[in-house]
Amino acid sequence: MHQAADGALARIRLPGGLIRPGQLTALADAADRFGSGTLELTARGNVQIRGIADPDAVAGAVAGAGLLPSTTHEKVRNVVASPLSGRAGGRADVRDWAPDLDRALQADPELAALPGRFWFSIDDGTGDVSGLCADVGLYVLDGAVTTALLLDGVDTGVRLDPSDALPALLEVARRFVGVRGKCWRVRELADRAPLLAGFTPVAPAGRRFPLGGPPVGWIDQDDGRVALGAAVPLGVLTARQAHFLAAVESPLVITPWRSVLVCDLTEPVADTALRVLAPMGLVFDDASPWLRISACVGSPGCERSRADVRAHAAQVAAAGTGAGHFVGCERACGSPLTGPVLVATGEGFQTLDRPTVG
Repeated sequence: MHQAADGALARIRLPGGLIRPGQLTALADAADRFGSGTLELTARGNVQIRGIADPDAVAGAVAGAGLLPSTTHEKVRNVVASPLSGRAGGRADVRDWAPDLDRALQADPELAALPGRFWFSIDDGTGDVSGLCADVGLYVLDGAVTTALLLDGVDTGVRLDPSDALPALLEVARRFVGVRGKCWRVRELADRAPLLAGFTPVAPAGRRFPLGGPPVGWIDQDDGRVALGAAVPLGVLTARQAHFLAAVESPLVITPWRSVLVCDLTEPVADTALRVLAPMGLVFDDASPWLRISACVGSPGCERSRADVRAHAAQVAAAGTGAGHFVGCERACGSPLTGPVLVATGEGFQTLDRPTVG
């Protein structure tokens, strides 16, 4: 739990964004009974509950839903994976890689010392999550033969057999624990060489990946079934919306673009679900202005904020005239890697200068 201006806040980590319908229902019920009545989707494919009046009750609900498998490693279970892997595109099905990595992470006592901001990425070759610049990641080059090892979203030139890929991620993470000092992220290290000692590059290094966006709308799966991609305005999912998503009773994936995938649907079920969910405020149009706008929590949820930035962002979206990430102070929480960040000044919003990721 973290203490915020509007009460306690719980962040529930979902490695690979995977969540079962019953688990989403449990979180929605907890948010409705003990919190703000909403679930916040994060830029790492996790879920937050805000405004919690009874932290013990929420913790019990989360644990009861099977979403708290380790109290020692909870803060370090940060794993993002290609959300449509095994269903649409990609060079390999990496759906099992995220839970496998999560279990191995929890089984290593040394890795409990990882900082909570450190995270892992597993990209099935579509390039969708590599552009998020996780601290250490994998990019599938050939599903049966080769994966590339990434640091801070950059190809290191190291190539791994798939059977060696997850152990390599864990080894890099252990080395980071040993050399990090006060650093939270790989990009903060003055010297990254110790992380790759013993790994031999066999290909040119330095490749970066573009930042992707949410898969939105009607998505034809490779098996003939359908996935529905629902963008969630400002990442705020109401308990009612969550209940209706869970009621479809199909696999769910929370993406790092604050959206939800409802997967493995027949066309008739997908059509019915779309007709029910779209009028509730979920976005299935990839041209929607909501896909260009995000915001921090702002006031009253954050005591540092100079404005109700979510209300302002909603006005901009309704007008369809702007884009960017709106924040209430210079900390610029939740800012994406690219695009304008607009900070509240007390007299409006102005573009915030920030360092370039490199």
